[in-house]
Amino acid sequence: MGGSRRRLLRPRPPAASQLGRAWLESFLHYAAAECHLAENTVAAYHRDLRHFFQWLEGRAVVGLSIRDLADYAGWLHGRKLAPASLARHLVSLKVFFRYLQLEGALQENLAELLGSQKLWQRVPKILSPEQIDRLLEGPRGGDPFWRRDRAMLELLYATGCRASELSHLRLCDVHLEETYCVCRGKGNKERVVPLGRRAVEAVVAYREHERPVLAARAPEEPPWVLLSCRGRRLRRERIWEQLKFYASRIGAPPEASPHTLRHSFATHLLAGGADLRQVQAMLGHASIATTQVYTHVDTSRLKAVHHKFHPRA
Repeated sequence: MGGSRRRLLRPRPPAASQLGRAWLESFLHYAAAECHLAENTVAAYHRDLRHFFQWLEGRAVVGLSIRDLADYAGWLHGRKLAPASLARHLVSLKVFFRYLQLEGALQENLAELLGSQKLWQRVPKILSPEQIDRLLEGPRGGDPFWRRDRAMLELLYATGCRASELSHLRLCDVHLEETYCVCRGKGNKERVVPLGRRAVEAVVAYREHERPVLAARAPEEPPWVLLSCRGRRLRRERIWEQLKFYASRIGAPPEASPHTLRHSFATHLLAGGADLRQVQAMLGHASIATTQVYTHVDTSRLKAVHHKFHPRA
């Protein structure tokens, strides 16, 4: 009887779903604290892996077969995800399983056997130089904080920054007299990007006329360049919203975004004769293969090179 009673009182092992989610929280902490991955990257892993645990429905992570994981890929496909989103979900799963293998929870990473769907390499959408000019002049007197928005657009196009990078750009990162700024990209990697005359003028006008008003609304002096109406850091979501507003004003395509300016920045540099390695450095790409997609955009330049150097052009 006593032995039976002891067995009844023995604590139960944690449920498979609880253990799995504990591994997930541990993985996210590892990615942020030890791997120093960008906040947006960690958030993307979290979103993708939430879908994985939704598919698991309480089953244990440990013990899944390659057939089970293939079923997960099929489940994702059934959710009508875009090819890029489907591929990203599988990459997130592979990274998570690598962590479990590192921690000794898995003997082998079967997720590595999952083939990623081959993606068509899509040419990024860009704006023409004429459209860029109209967009950058979109903010005008009468708009709330139009000088801030003009500085925001000028900096996006002048530096090729991502919206999140511009959101976190600090005053100490911008060197107007030397005409350059320091951008911090994925993994907190720094890169130096030159600033053109118009970008410098736009930032100077904003810092002289509007930023002091916005900064006075914060409890203490904010370090960021771009401030919200409450004197806080201008969030990347707000940068997207403002760009969409001005793009609509000038009749730009509705899919225009901060990344459109980043694509335009790279494409226009290459069209002007910039070296691919230099563009890679300014964009902060780890691999030049990522930058090479922009060489497919400006076909007029390729035709000119072919006509000049090919003996039968």
